[in-house]
Amino acid sequence: MLFNSPVFLLMFLPLTIAGFYWCTRYRDSRIAILWLLAASLVFYAAWDWRYLALLGASIGVNYLFGQRLRRQPHRGLLAAGVGFNLALIAYYKYADFFLANLNTATGGSIPLLALALPLGISFFTFQQIAYLVDAHRGEVSDGGFARYALFVAFFPQLIAGPIVHHSDVMPQLKRIVRNYRVGSNVVAQGLFFLLVGLFKKVVIADSLAPWVDPVFAAAGDATFFEAWVGTLAYSLQLYFDFSAYSEMAIGLGLLFGIRLPINFNSPYQATTIADFWRRWHMTLGRFLRAYLYIPIGGNRRGLARTLAALTVTMLLGGLWHGAGWQFLAWGGLHGLFLATAYAWSLGKIRLPLPLSRGLTLLAVCWAWVLFRAANIDDATTLWATMLGMNGVELPVLFASVADFLPGVSSVASSHFTGIEFVAVVALFYWVLTQPNVAERAATIVPTRRWAGAVSAAAIAAMVYLGQPSAFLYFEF
Repeated sequence: MLFNSPVFLLMFLPLTIAGFYWCTRYRDSRIAILWLLAASLVFYAAWDWRYLALLGASIGVNYLFGQRLRRQPHRGLLAAGVGFNLALIAYYKYADFFLANLNTATGGSIPLLALALPLGISFFTFQQIAYLVDAHRGEVSDGGFARYALFVAFFPQLIAGPIVHHSDVMPQLKRIVRNYRVGSNVVAQGLFFLLVGLFKKVVIADSLAPWVDPVFAAAGDATFFEAWVGTLAYSLQLYFDFSAYSEMAIGLGLLFGIRLPINFNSPYQATTIADFWRRWHMTLGRFLRAYLYIPIGGNRRGLARTLAALTVTMLLGGLWHGAGWQFLAWGGLHGLFLATAYAWSLGKIRLPLPLSRGLTLLAVCWAWVLFRAANIDDATTLWATMLGMNGVELPVLFASVADFLPGVSSVASSHFTGIEFVAVVALFYWVLTQPNVAERAATIVPTRRWAGAVSAAAIAAMVYLGQPSAFLYFEF
């Protein structure tokens, strides 16, 4: 059940909202917690009911670990709880990756498990690891099992984040028990985020897929121009797709009076790679910093330790995204970017802002090739093509430009005419000049102009709705 599907928008969501409001108004508000929990479990079961037991077991075991750690902190118990979570994600997400590489290294023929990846396991696993660590630190209070289960399984953020910290949500769930009412302004903000996110997904992100898929499906056949347009189009597709999901999650949460943390804040406007990671998948960055980077040394134990901590953190962050060498290499490349930027900053050298922003954006888009490619070989092939190592050809639309550039020719492209490049540049300009999400969230108030803009976005989204496509981050 996708956020951008008619079943979700026209059936599941209205029924869930109606039941929640009825519970908070006419019944004991504690029933609203159970209603939302039941709806969230139905939402998850609609994907694959076989993994509902896995989600339930993960929630139950972690709740018991958390209760014990909260009353009696113990390093061995914490290690057991974290180990339980890591074992789950290792088995379901990385077992085949490990076995395949073991077979390659040893010439063996161990059969692969061929397990389907349980949706959201990367997100709810990290979320509960953070909970256990904080319970061990004495930073968690008991909110009851139902509230804990809803904290983990709340459907707007269950599948692809944000990775919610207990301090973000548990106090809000506690308020629901106290004769809770959702304010009209909060609902208006929720509708804004939901419908604008829907527009970004179905009108913009999905429309870019035909410019991306042919290039990465046949990396060896791409021309110089096709490789660049495919890479830039994917950078935009991923941007709008993840932005859409993040904003729809916030909007859905607000419809129930729950503010989820902002997870996406104009990352392509970043001026450094570190700034990019403060803006892109912000809750994952917060988790990696608080529970990995700082514990292994951070920037407090000398330059060598800091560079090593950055590299290890990003390698594991890359592997978190997917069981493949290309994800590990993508994380390692970002680790190299961060380490280089940190070493550069020690010299107190400052680049002009436009140059700093441009280099950051170029580095991010260059690394996205690894993120999207089927394997490292395809990524290196596309990089070589983008560097002109396989010749430089431009579409006939740019024939007059090609005439003045030595070694550059113009040909009729099988995929692109040149109009796509103009559209990509226009989209990048829009992305780089729009105010960030945080600013919009703080200033949204219902007005006629606001209602007109949201209505137009909703109508356009409904026209394009058709056959819904999954959000890209559902793969992780």
